[in-house]
Amino acid sequence: MREETSNESSNLSSPLGDRGVNRGITLSLLVAADENNVIGKNNKLPWHLPNDLKYFKNLTWAMPILMGRKTFESIGKALSGRKTIVITRNKNWQHKDVTVVHSVSEATQAAKVYEVKEVFVIGGAEIFNSAFNNANRIYLTRIHHQFDGDIFFPVINKDAWQLAKTTFCKRDEKNLYDHTFQVWQRK
Repeated sequence: MREETSNESSNLSSPLGDRGVNRGITLSLLVAADENNVIGKNNKLPWHLPNDLKYFKNLTWAMPILMGRKTFESIGKALSGRKTIVITRNKNWQHKDVTVVHSVSEATQAAKVYEVKEVFVIGGAEIFNSAFNNANRIYLTRIHHQFDGDIFFPVINKDAWQLAKTTFCKRDEKNLYDHTFQVWQRK
C-alpha cells in the first residue's frame, strides 16, 4: 500500500544550476537510511528491501552514478545500464568498466559529457559528506526501523532543505519494513 504526498510549490524538474561545482547539472544524493540515519554496517546494507532496489534502478537507469571506491568494491562490478564514476584518492587505482576521478567536483565534470540534467551520488558515507553541501536534491528511502550500524548519512537540516514529496510503503511479504520514499529539495 502506498500513500503519496507532495509539496506543489517545489519544482523537481528544474535543476538548481547556481550551486558551486554542479552548475547546470543537478547533483542528487540517493540513499536508504534507517530512523537513526544508519546506511551500513561493515560496508554492507543491514537490510534487504526489494522496493528500494526497484526505486534505485528506476531513478538511475541510463544516468551517471557517482560512488566511492569502497562502495564500488562492495558492489563488485559496474552496474549495468548506468554510467559509473568512481571517486578515489588512490591515483593508481583503475577499473576498465568505470570512469575514475579523484574528487566530487571532478566527478561532476566527468558526468557532463553524458549531457544529462542530473547525476546521482550513491555512497558511501565519505562521498555523501563530500557532496552534501553542493547537492540540490536528496532521494531518501527512510526505513522505519532501527538497525545496528557503523556508517551514517548526514542529518538533513530542515532550515536548508524542504521535503517536497513522500510516498509511504507498508511492509509486505517481500519488504519486511515500512518505508517512505522522500524527495528533499534544497531551499
